[in-house]
Amino acid sequence: MGINFSQRVGITPIRTEIQIKSMDNDLKNSLWNVFQQYFLGKNAKTDSMVDRNLYISSSFEFFFKKLWANFFKLPLDTLEYKFHKTYEDIRGYFFKGEWYEIYDFIEFVAAVDSPVDKKDFKESCNYILERELSGYRFVDNIIVPITNENELKEIEDAIENAGKTKLSGVMEHLKSALTKLSDRKSPDYRNSIKESISAVESMSIIISGDDKATLGKALKIIKNKIELHTALEEGFSKLYGYTNDEGGIRHAMIEGNNCDFEDAKYMLVSCSAFINYLIIKSQKAGIKF
Repeated sequence: MGINFSQRVGITPIRTEIQIKSMDNDLKNSLWNVFQQYFLGKNAKTDSMVDRNLYISSSFEFFFKKLWANFFKLPLDTLEYKFHKTYEDIRGYFFKGEWYEIYDFIEFVAAVDSPVDKKDFKESCNYILERELSGYRFVDNIIVPITNENELKEIEDAIENAGKTKLSGVMEHLKSALTKLSDRKSPDYRNSIKESISAVESMSIIISGDDKATLGKALKIIKNKIELHTALEEGFSKLYGYTNDEGGIRHAMIEGNNCDFEDAKYMLVSCSAFINYLIIKSQKAGIKF
């Protein structure tokens, strides 16, 4: 992220605080510009974004109906097909919204069907989020809290690799863990941890070929199949115990109120990295999924 002349010479301050529970004007305006460019600008196909004679284009009609009915949750007969009115309504919501409502909005439009290139849109949003020091990024179709790019990449790679190899159960556990971790209003860290370790268990069971195995048993079976290091086997067996020991840690940490974002994030990143490792090791051993 570059700095300008006035920042280099110390006249204007350089932002150093990551935006977690707030959104300054630079970030809000920049996200609006990305949305406007991809959704409103491409719909209008004109330099005059509030042309009062312009109607919603047929290619975007479905998108605006979904936005009205499923995000704003307004009657569809309040959607005016005069584009300038729809534009003004959306802009009013965006700039009056709380920081988390804006993320809700951006996340929704990235997922709903539309003529927009979703990959490009999310990449443009991530560029802005990084540039303006937001504490969030798009991973898959979800905006999640992050602390560094390496952790983010492990999660992205695990979901992508599981999807490519058709390990649907593994991918769903990871997505569920990510969703529970990233809920900005009421995150569910306890169940995010459970979903993360369940993804590893599912992956290990598939490699072992024993549908009834627990994670510990599955790791012992696959240890020689893919040359799994003993330290990794023991480490993840202990992590599994951490989440499933009915009489000990689970009661204190998982079922209680002491489980926080760092616990859940650590588990998701660690489990994602281990799943990536298992997939690569299995492929080298000639195991096909």
